[in-house]
Amino acid sequence: MDKHFQSLSQDLSSLAGKNFLSCADINFGQVTSLLQLSSQFKKNLRRIDLGNRVLGLVFSKASTRTRVSFQVAMARLGAQTIDLNSQLTQLGRGEPIKDTARVLSRYCDALAIRTFGNEELLEYAKWSSVPVVNALTDIEHPCQALADFLTIQEEFETLQGLSLSYIGDGNNVANSLILLGSILGVNIRLACPKGFEPNHSVVENARILASSNSRIEIFSDPYEAVLDSNVIYTDVWASMGQEKEQLQRLEAFRGFTLSIDLLKKADSKAIVLHCLPAHRGEEITDQVFESKSSRIFDQAENRLHTQQALLAALLGGL
Repeated sequence: MDKHFQSLSQDLSSLAGKNFLSCADINFGQVTSLLQLSSQFKKNLRRIDLGNRVLGLVFSKASTRTRVSFQVAMARLGAQTIDLNSQLTQLGRGEPIKDTARVLSRYCDALAIRTFGNEELLEYAKWSSVPVVNALTDIEHPCQALADFLTIQEEFETLQGLSLSYIGDGNNVANSLILLGSILGVNIRLACPKGFEPNHSVVENARILASSNSRIEIFSDPYEAVLDSNVIYTDVWASMGQEKEQLQRLEAFRGFTLSIDLLKKADSKAIVLHCLPAHRGEEITDQVFESKSSRIFDQAENRLHTQQALLAALLGGL
């Protein structure tokens, strides 16, 4: 067996049966191997058959890309998904998570949880006997970050030493970018209005996990944050569950729109990312969204390939 392939297999095999709750759950070797396997899937260079394994989708938040990409990923692995909508199950009638998790573990081979509170995800992980995947909580969106860094790697070939500037709300997406970027040796620069900075404990954990040449910097001025950066990333200013704060946030984020003028301050070959859905004219202008710098739809596609790789590894298909 080729030594490189052997190393890849060892890194991915070490994930079998594990939870993926946070970007901090994987190390440098594991994430680089996941990205390599994702690329192989995308180029149709690798096939893995998981037989009739089943992924349960427990989504209490609306979803397009996450739901469809998980379903298609499992189908391409020869496996199945089952949609466990809380309105159609006993979850909607108050059954304790510890009971639900133990029952679902008898039916499903893995569970993907998409919910408002991170505590709910941790409760599923505590009681489940099968791998639990974070499909989004208020603290992190780790599956999104995997797709983001695959997109960046495709553009620049290498990740270490690059600078990623995130403009906007220090939300779950920002937290995952901070953690995974630090592990991969990417410099993370965030520009957030006062009071909307990323989770302090996440930043501190990322600094512990960071490779020696990775830096995390937080700015209040987006123009300072994007200076000569390789990747400019933004997200909506009000996430699901924050709709009542919309007007307050529109005022607080004035001046943080990703515009052509802001993009011009970045490196001339910089790319633009957005995890979608986008509010064009708020956090990003239509001109930037549709510009030649945009890799937004490549990024969306990569959700499929990275989740296919992640599920193959967690479900022991390697």
